[in-house]
Amino acid sequence: MKQFANRLKKLRESKKETNPTFTQSHVAEILGVARTTYTAYENGTKQPPMETVIKIASLFETSVDYLYGLTETKNNSVPNAEPTDDEKEMMEFFNNPRLNLFFKEMADSPEEQLEELQEFWEIIKKRGLNKK
Repeated sequence: MKQFANRLKKLRESKKETNPTFTQSHVAEILGVARTTYTAYENGTKQPPMETVIKIASLFETSVDYLYGLTETKNNSVPNAEPTDDEKEMMEFFNNPRLNLFFKEMADSPEEQLEELQEFWEIIKKRGLNKK
């Protein structure tokens, strides 16, 4: 809980350097909690509900993982950011039901089968190159 409190306070104080309105009262108002409640979050004497934690992460453009100390990366993603072409391509790939089933089955396969599959794939790739 101390990690959350420390990071929350640092994020607010950092934001306050560029925007002086980011006082505890201001953030509390945005979150819809009393200033004393928000102060308790920063002091580590009270833990916010998950709904409020999500609002906090969004407000400070960080992740819940960062707030709780599960990652050191402050800005994992920017909310509502437009995905890059690579991200779009990756999502299309992972949303393909045939490939998804294939990868789920692979995850449960023994190492020997995975090595054999890799050998088959190399043969198939070479066969495709020879046709060109």
